[in-house]
Amino acid sequence: MKKQHKHKPAGHRYTTLKQLCNLIPGHMVSSLAQKHGVDIQSRTYTPWSHVVSLLYAHFSHALGLNDVCDALQMNAAALSTIRGAVPPSRNNLSHANKIRNADMAEELYWCMMKHLMDTVPGFAKGKVRRGYLRRFSKTIHALDSTTIQLVANCMDWAKHRRRKAAAKCHLRLDLQSFLPRCAIIDTAKHHDSTMTQSLCAELKPGEIAVFDKAYNKFKHLFELTVRGVWWVGRAKDNMQYKVVRTLETTGHKRILRDEVIEMVVEASKKAYPCELRRVVALVEINGKDVEIAFITNHLEWSAWTVAELYRCRWDIEVFFKDIKQTLQLSDFLGYSANAVRWQIWMGLLVHLLMRCLAFMHGWEHSFKRQFTVVRAVLWRRWNLPALLDSYGTAKPPGRIRGAPEQAYLPGFV
Repeated sequence: MKKQHKHKPAGHRYTTLKQLCNLIPGHMVSSLAQKHGVDIQSRTYTPWSHVVSLLYAHFSHALGLNDVCDALQMNAAALSTIRGAVPPSRNNLSHANKIRNADMAEELYWCMMKHLMDTVPGFAKGKVRRGYLRRFSKTIHALDSTTIQLVANCMDWAKHRRRKAAAKCHLRLDLQSFLPRCAIIDTAKHHDSTMTQSLCAELKPGEIAVFDKAYNKFKHLFELTVRGVWWVGRAKDNMQYKVVRTLETTGHKRILRDEVIEMVVEASKKAYPCELRRVVALVEINGKDVEIAFITNHLEWSAWTVAELYRCRWDIEVFFKDIKQTLQLSDFLGYSANAVRWQIWMGLLVHLLMRCLAFMHGWEHSFKRQFTVVRAVLWRRWNLPALLDSYGTAKPPGRIRGAPEQAYLPGFV
């Protein structure tokens, strides 16, 4: 029997970790540290060393301060080649997470997104649509939040129940590029509707927002309508309304009702004085057909378009699943609100770097598989692009996903 030859990745002068960190421009961290006053708070442990330590914590899925500090200390020589980064002591890393302004981490994420979009042609531009779908020229956004469980007896600032503590990541996701456009890290005690206005502040006329019933705040929905922003959401079960007229925009058998409505309750009518549209469709959930009511301010789309647009919202759940299953968002390196923000923003930055690598090298497997491959070779001197280009012997199976490119347009069923 002939022995199968396995291809060994090409060597590289730098470690995989350094190749990843080199995606961040050398001047960016230092300039942001100066802007946010972080450089004043650092002596031997520089802001760049702090950023590299937290990136390593996510890439290696480190279980705590000792895990990060010991590993970096044992690889201090290789670490020093990453623009002079130094391994932290347990006290240094803990103090930096607690004291240094986490706004720097947030701004670093958005600066890196802009940098990658400018330097990598096509990254975050969205997929090319075909046929009639080219008429959907505006961006489609999904709004949602995810809860990140914390340790209740250590994090009093994050308590939202008697024996539970949690942080919340409120997100607006661009469904074409699958990248965040707005993110807010806060405690879990605030309802999602309180963040709606901040998440939608930068939406432009003609763009589309998709969200669940937690974001149904009629006053804000009317503001979006006035601004020319289209939106699709779930109707609350106790919503009181009257039917003004019925519409016949499609003959799709799964559309049960398509109505133009007005609010009945005085407070709701005052908050949203215009007509709304209510579409009831049969949606398959866990193998069973369930009636779900949607509301929207667009009166001309086909009713099935409305249902399909809402189905696309599932992509934001996929995004949350990706970051929670791969990044280190279960064991935190600090108990303060500032430390939690540092770790979450650095995790989002890791996700951004990996997504860019996947785009640049045509990675066709899942995000989770890419992450595990990179994690396994962090200290190897292998050529990372060559590894990603050649990894795997079989093409991955096709994925069926509710994407905005599958949405229907007016008159098409």
